Amino acid sequence: MQSPALAAIAALPQADLKSIFTAYPDRLSDMVLTQGPIRFDWSKTHLTPEIFSAFLKLADEQGFGDRRDALFAGAAVNNTEGRAAEHPAERGEGAVDSVARAKMFHSRMRALIDAIEAGALGEIRHILHIGIGGSALGPDLIVDALGGDGARYDVAIVSNVDGTALERAIANFDPKATLIAVASKTFTTSETMLNAASAINWMVEAGVEDPYGQVIALTAAPDRAMEWGVDETRILPFSESVGGRYSLWSSIGFPAAMALGWDAFESLLEGAAAMDRHFRLSEPAANAPLIAAFVDQYYTRVLGCQTRALFAYDERLALLPSYLQQLEMESNGKAVKLDGSPVDGPTAPITWGGVGTDAQHAVFQLLHQGTILTPVEFIASIEPGHLLDPAHHRALLVNCFAQGAALMQGKANADDPARAYPGNRPSTTILLDDVTPEALGALIAFYEHRTFANAVLMGINPFDQFGVELGKEIAKSIEANGPSGFDPSTMALIDLALGE
Repeated sequence: MQSPALAAIAALPQADLKSIFTAYPDRLSDMVLTQGPIRFDWSKTHLTPEIFSAFLKLADEQGFGDRRDALFAGAAVNNTEGRAAEHPAERGEGAVDSVARAKMFHSRMRALIDAIEAGALGEIRHILHIGIGGSALGPDLIVDALGGDGARYDVAIVSNVDGTALERAIANFDPKATLIAVASKTFTTSETMLNAASAINWMVEAGVEDPYGQVIALTAAPDRAMEWGVDETRILPFSESVGGRYSLWSSIGFPAAMALGWDAFESLLEGAAAMDRHFRLSEPAANAPLIAAFVDQYYTRVLGCQTRALFAYDERLALLPSYLQQLEMESNGKAVKLDGSPVDGPTAPITWGGVGTDAQHAVFQLLHQGTILTPVEFIASIEPGHLLDPAHHRALLVNCFAQGAALMQGKANADDPARAYPGNRPSTTILLDDVTPEALGALIAFYEHRTFANAVLMGINPFDQFGVELGKEIAKSIEANGPSGFDPSTMALIDLALGE
């Protein structure tokens, strides 16, 4: 059942996108916002001034201001687990004590990096980062986007428990010159610990005298890391109140700080902090994450769109869709509200996407002529990430902007319906000045706050993730007790593949 507020928004007339530009001459100034190095353009969406005003009212009714203040105050906004969500404190924006603790942990990380660079752990040329979920996706995105040929170390990030992933990662690494970073908030994550044990065995078999001496632990549970064998001096803690998918700003970002240098890591934090301040201090009508959430809510909750597509027209941001899949779907893929009552309607759509221009030759057929309405988000950079002929980047940007125009404009063809394009299909464009540490930090923080704003508008908790637990529990039960009591299909699969 749709809430009265959303029902009222749904009752408002929806104009054709082309007519919106005619009806509202100030469309660009109203629906384009520049914040730091990022320009957000929502003008090709169906949010009219009337719909926008209705969403502002919904945000007020849902207590957006109070919940935002609670987030930055370090209150227990994760109500089901009774704790705060203090990733902004890692960037210097939050409760005073939490900010001070984050700075202390960052100082510890920088001191260890300085010692490693000075040769305290021998000649290190390779970094093997082992984690899963947010402990891998965030560092992977940062290193891939900003590393390029300028990375100071070879970095491989392994998350899959499939041994093939680990074998491929270490194939060209010298174990005697490899530093292993084990990233696990609890230091009990089964996939991570199995991969870490295999990495230690790889070192032992290669004759490394003290393999644990080349291990760095990134965790909120330092005692467990010490029990596992890591010396206290090589443990980089972070706060329990920092969730996994929000943790790249903490010691989980260690491989990025190593590969890119501390100055780049600090710039990443500063860019995110600038977005924090924008989100915390800006009025709702000029608040980029909240406006983006209005767009999300309109297409998902009002029009019933089940997916949201994201295309990065920049190879440096190729991993962004994968990163956002976890951020958005693990955060807001919920069925109950803060008080435990059922959610009135859909929550997070399925986030998917790819890289332009590759995607144009794969999935854009559906976007332009398919029967499923899919809001699209384009991300591009004014400055290229290469020194080749400028024609490359010009072609990239021309294609990006042309796709947004084509989705909106369409093209009639009465003689040949197969060549007709309906148009009136929405898109957002996010344009960066360049893919710098500052801009990337701001972009990721924008998506974090957008996810939170969506949760506020729906009245849900974006900071727990109980949905990932049941499958893990069953897997552990099979390992501990053997297969029994399952459905015939599962039993047959186990018997065939595992011989049990």
